Amino acid sequence: MTDLGRRALLRGAGGLGLGALAAPALAACGSADASPVSSGRVDVSLWTHDPGYIKTFGTAVKDPALMRGSRFDYRVRATAAAPSDVVTRMIAQAVADGNTPDLAGIVIDQYPRVMGASIAENLFVDLTETVRPSGDDLLKLAPYTVGGVPYGLDSDNSISVLYYRQDVFDEYRVPQDVETWEELAEHGERLHSDHRVSLGMVSTGDNGSVVNGFLQLLLQRGGGFFDASGELVLDSPEAVEVLDFMCRGVRTGVLLALPDPYGSACAAALKSGRLAATAMPNWYNAYGLQANVPEQKGRWRMRTLPRFTGGGHLASTMGGTAFTVLKGKPRTDAALELLRRVYLSRDGQILRYRSGGFLPTLKPLYKDPELLGIKDEYLGGQRVFDVYSRAAADLPLFYQAPGMQILSDVLGGPVLDALKGRTSPAAAIEAGLGAYRQQVKR
Repeated sequence: MTDLGRRALLRGAGGLGLGALAAPALAACGSADASPVSSGRVDVSLWTHDPGYIKTFGTAVKDPALMRGSRFDYRVRATAAAPSDVVTRMIAQAVADGNTPDLAGIVIDQYPRVMGASIAENLFVDLTETVRPSGDDLLKLAPYTVGGVPYGLDSDNSISVLYYRQDVFDEYRVPQDVETWEELAEHGERLHSDHRVSLGMVSTGDNGSVVNGFLQLLLQRGGGFFDASGELVLDSPEAVEVLDFMCRGVRTGVLLALPDPYGSACAAALKSGRLAATAMPNWYNAYGLQANVPEQKGRWRMRTLPRFTGGGHLASTMGGTAFTVLKGKPRTDAALELLRRVYLSRDGQILRYRSGGFLPTLKPLYKDPELLGIKDEYLGGQRVFDVYSRAAADLPLFYQAPGMQILSDVLGGPVLDALKGRTSPAAAIEAGLGAYRQQVKR
């Protein structure tokens, strides 16, 4: 399709709320000569919300081993913006034939905005051939696939594990190797009744945290919101079962109701010892535990999630950021090669882990001796890849669809009502489904 055709199609995506945009603050990338850059010095423009990605790419282009044999001498020109702004302004620039980035980091919950109206197809490079050599070894493509075509590579496998206070478990005789959530809940009820200590948390504040907490456990149980074809699959026994487990946990004190997993209330619960365990992704170690309770270094450990008695997986996932390459630009080929080197090579994935703690998305690396030997001093010197390797081998697939944000918006309220005891889990799921179907009809 021509550039003119792409712009016309993007203008037709008015339903995405892009009609009234402020002056594009990301336009600082500047224009380049229209002819493709095939070698030599190249300034790749990068848009992202996270300084960690800016650091990672900046470190990568200066790594002689990683860049060996490249036709390009890379410089990275980065622009930081809020996750929603990256997508909004990128599409606005494309519509206006302005300066889009060469590489765009799209947070997973923003990605559904480009899944409809052929936006991904017209903005991003088809990565089918790029990822083909990796075959089934490449994890976490599903959330960024549209019509069977992958358009983004995730930066982090975002494996959910159970973080727990080993000292608290030892003191109150909670087994560290408990097999199921149901068994852990039995210990949790005793612990809360006797000592006012909880072994997990649920979010009752912002809509995103409410829905994400539910989705994390639903994926582990074997459910989901959408399937690979984009069909809604939330109407399931697994969804009701998971929400019932969460509601029962709140009632009995096994799960502590907090506004979100990151704010002052959670920090206070961690500091006081009221929260002695939580199921969260790998990145929560740095952004949740170490950020809030650095003085508890050495007391925390991690393990794979307990299973649900009814079935499912040993692990789950929450969060992520995919990098996409904008098509039809002078630096498209250079950006694609940079993404391939940093995201699809062993050295690139190890650099990403050491630079920003981003877990590999290539299966073989979970058996790589260099990673298996890594010890986490905050977690008492634990060899964390012993846990990650088991979890990565049984990680659920997570599928998205263009209606993902609508579903999240309308589901949060009913889930919160259930957690607060104002409705039943089954009624909450039914209410969310009904609201979604009304919205998508409009």
